[in-house]
Amino acid sequence: MAVARAVWGYIENRDHRLMRRLHKWRPPRWFRWWMIAATRLGDGWLWYAVGALLLIFGGPSRYAAFASSGVAAGAGIMLFVALKKASRRKRPCHLEPHCWAMILPPDQFSFPSGHSITAFAIAVPIGLFYPELRVPLLFTAASVATSRIILGMHFLSDVLAGSALGAALGYASFCLFT
Repeated sequence: MAVARAVWGYIENRDHRLMRRLHKWRPPRWFRWWMIAATRLGDGWLWYAVGALLLIFGGPSRYAAFASSGVAAGAGIMLFVALKKASRRKRPCHLEPHCWAMILPPDQFSFPSGHSITAFAIAVPIGLFYPELRVPLLFTAASVATSRIILGMHFLSDVLAGSALGAALGYASFCLFT
């Protein structure tokens, strides 16, 4: 138990140090717009649009790809809701004010990042079914995850855990449907 507490203390110390540095940083305007756009893309509507386009233009594997990403995203949502209730970790924006981002968080707790889980849970299986879409999907998922840190919604460890969980759920769901 002491080892786990020490490891968590180490992670939290690094998270808070990075948070303070990012909250003081004033990035270029194009970067700020990109981060705000990325976090809004991760709010859900982009993934619904991807699903609709997949069903219309996805070819023979469209139903398997749609079901795979849907199952992964659904499992990810259930997982992050349960983990947030269990962890009750405060968000960076609740600990210190952010210097330029005024986006309100969708819920109270930080760990893990639901945007990151969902983005990777959808991007990974669709990218595996359609390799030609892999790079843009993973770039979008990484942009969504990065935006959550830059905008003060999550700590680095929240996003890394969410991204890893989402990717694992996406891969497991892909294996289930192939």
